[in-house]
This record gives sequence, structure tokens and C-alpha cells, in this order.
Amino acid sequence: MQIYKVGGAVRDRLLGRAVTETDWVVVGSSAEALAVQGFRPVGADFPVFLHPLTGEEYALARTERKSGRGYGGFTFHASPEVTLEEDLIRRDLTINAMAEDAEGHIIDPYGGQRDLAARVLRHVSPAFAEDPLRVLRVARFAARYAPLGFGIAPETQALMSEIAASGELADLSAERVWKEIERALMEPRPDLFIRVLHECGALAALLPEVAALFGVPQTPQHHPEIDTGEHVLRVLQQCAVHDQPLSVRWACLLHDLGKGLTDPRHWPQHIAHETRGLRLIGAVNNRCKVPRDCAELALLVGEYHTHSHRALELRAETLARLFQHLDLYRRPERFAQFVAACEMDARGRLGLESRAYPQADYLRRAADVARGVAVQPLLAQGFKGAALGEALKAARLAALTAFRQAQRSAP
Repeated sequence: MQIYKVGGAVRDRLLGRAVTETDWVVVGSSAEALAVQGFRPVGADFPVFLHPLTGEEYALARTERKSGRGYGGFTFHASPEVTLEEDLIRRDLTINAMAEDAEGHIIDPYGGQRDLAARVLRHVSPAFAEDPLRVLRVARFAARYAPLGFGIAPETQALMSEIAASGELADLSAERVWKEIERALMEPRPDLFIRVLHECGALAALLPEVAALFGVPQTPQHHPEIDTGEHVLRVLQQCAVHDQPLSVRWACLLHDLGKGLTDPRHWPQHIAHETRGLRLIGAVNNRCKVPRDCAELALLVGEYHTHSHRALELRAETLARLFQHLDLYRRPERFAQFVAACEMDARGRLGLESRAYPQADYLRRAADVARGVAVQPLLAQGFKGAALGEALKAARLAALTAFRQAQRSAP
């Protein structure tokens, strides 16, 4: 039995990056032999085991054969006769098809070190095209390693386009798609993830509502970049620059979906795109089985992001309603994420990335005023039940009215 470190752990060590998890491949052994040594199987249909002490994954060397459609359409063959080279050739990219032995020697039969040096993401073999999930994985790696100068090999891009055109992306489960999107949006260049998918045709298959934004113009005085799809990519880039959480990045990706519904006769204006986009945002959330916090924030940002941009002009009554919709008093963290997403939207415009966004501070101070209204005096006055709720609402409105007047009269 021989054990090798494989995949990302080898790749990232050679790149000088921190290794966060280690995978191993076992050559010349069997499931029964591993079980005797205390390894625990992960699943019945996949020859992967957990180490009894470290909990790291050890996979038997295996080959695979395409037997159906989608990510799960494969038959695996694991036996002591399968060689390391046979196991590595089934992997996606050359930079992920390297192994390292116990002495630190690199086994690299498919040119992974060469492509690391050249900063190229290249598929290992034509079998790459058999797994549609690899389109998303390559796009995610592009988003991760772009700061190091990596790009996708033209022949790999061509294969990705073939997969997108085949229709097999539709066979991927929502859970698998969301897992890749979730990870990719948190990479250093989430905008590149979306761009790569768009350029190979996969975005139209996976997120057609987002793909529809490319080529849709906006008013140049507000959006010097003009193209709505390009604007969304710039907003995502700002999310990464400002280290925003996943919920903010997801909301930013979907915030302008309504512009894709505008009749071209009305371009570049997009009247009521905020409310018209809610149906699309909800559909994407449901189709991708998005976690609740991400889904809810996306709907709120989609509907109210222009409220934030016009915050300094809003009447006290409108501010009060906005805070109620955002559930400010019970979920202040969601309010903070809403403001952050709106600021990323404002910064995601060509040449305006560093422009001040005073609306954010204004909304935060207004929220502090509204949240600072004490309920105790109202209780002391005898208010309770529904009457207490109405009295509290009126007191908050009065506080916001005074705040707004003070701001308008300030020099």
C-alpha cells in the first residue's frame, strides 16, 4: 500500500499558499484493508474513507466511466491494480493532478508544475467534458487565482463552451450548483467567476436572469460603464475589495435583475426595475435553494436599493417604513448588510469606485435615532398591546422627523 498527498494541498504548497485541507490517495489497497486499519467509509458508492485519528479524507485510487448525465453520472472502479497515474488522469486540471510522496517528491505526469509556472488553468484529458460541474469549478479557480496571474487555456475554454451547449448543466443538482456559487462568490475575484461563465455560455444555462443583463444599457450620467452586466461585475469586485460577507455578495449579484425586463424601447431608463425584479430574484433564490439569510437580503436590496441612494431626500415617513421593512429593530445586522450592499452598488461604477457615499452614514445615524426611542416612558403612560405598538411607531416617526429637520438645517 502506498499513500500520496494529492490535489489542492500539493498545488497550494507549490504556489506558496496556506494549505487548509489535505486529501490523500491510497494505491495498492482495498476497502477491506482500510477498514481493518480503522478507516471509516464516507459513503457506500464512493471509495473515500476518513482517517481514524485525523479525520482527513483518504480515497482509493480509482478509474471512472461515464454512465449517465450530470455530476453523478459515473461508475467508479477502485482496486489495488489501479495506478496513481490512472487516478490522476481523471482529475479536472493539470495543477490539481499532481501527487506528493512521503519524502516530498512530486509526481507530475500531466504537466501540472509547468502550468503552475505558466499560470494556466488547463484540463488534464478529454474526459474533462464528461463532468458538467467542472465548468463551475474552473470558473471558481479563475476567481481564486486571478490575482496570481492565472488564466484559462483556450482549449479548456472551448471544452467549457461545448459542455454549456450540450445542455448537461441542467442536470446538476441545485445543491451542487449553489455550493460552487457560494464558494466562488467568496473568492478574491467573484466577478471573474460570473464573467467566465458568461463567456462560455454557462451563465445563460445556470443564471439566465443574470446573463440577460449583459448588453442592457443604463443612463451614462449615472452609470459610466453603461452595460448593466458590466455594472454587476464591478459591484461584485467592490464586494471583494471591501471584504463583504456572502449574503451581501449574493444580494449584489441579483440587485438589478429587473433591468433585464425593461422593454428595449425604453432603454436606457429602467422605471420601477426594483419591484419588477422581485419575481426574478425570488425565482433564482428558489431554484438555487439559497439559504434564507441570503435570499431575504437579496429581495430587500433588490426592492429598496434606490431608497438608500436617495436617503438624504427621503421623508421621515419613508425612512420609518424602510426601517420597518428591513426589520431594523429585531435584526440590526441585516440592516447593516443592506446598507453595505447599497454602498457596493454605488461604488460599482466606472471611475466612481472611491467616491464618498454619505447615504450610508446618514442611514446609520437615522437608524440609531429610531432604535434609541425608549419604550419605558410609553409603558409608564399606560400604553399596552396594539396601542403600545402604535405609540412606539409614532414616537419613532417623531424622532426621525426631528432628525431629518436637524440634518437639513445643519450648515
